[in-house]
Amino acid sequence: MATIHQARNSVVSLIYAYDLGTDDIQVLKEEFFDEKKIRNKQKIFADSLFNGILKNLDYIDKSILENSKGRTFAELGKIEKAVLRVGVYEIKFTSTDKAIVINEALELMKDFGIEEAIKFINAVLDSL
Repeated sequence: MATIHQARNSVVSLIYAYDLGTDDIQVLKEEFFDEKKIRNKQKIFADSLFNGILKNLDYIDKSILENSKGRTFAELGKIEKAVLRVGVYEIKFTSTDKAIVINEALELMKDFGIEEAIKFINAVLDSL
């Protein structure tokens, strides 16, 4: 059974796929969760996170740009953007403690091997 961290990791991957224009993202989501063994409470959490991000994407993206110290989406990597979207959503729309959200975002960047962006991710999420 997957952990909450693995559920977040899966959501980052799905947001990345969505950003690339993947067709029928909801079908992909179900297949992906099944493959990654995201079940029970973790699946409910991941579904809520993914659907909440898509529902509030304009607000989330605006929040990222307002706090990104002049960087544009064109300057961000797609994984950076996906991790930021997850983090902003959790800070703005859930009761998860901000410190936990930031720590999880930094761990996600490590999971994806993008450690050079950790300071930037930390700064954006901390400024919310």
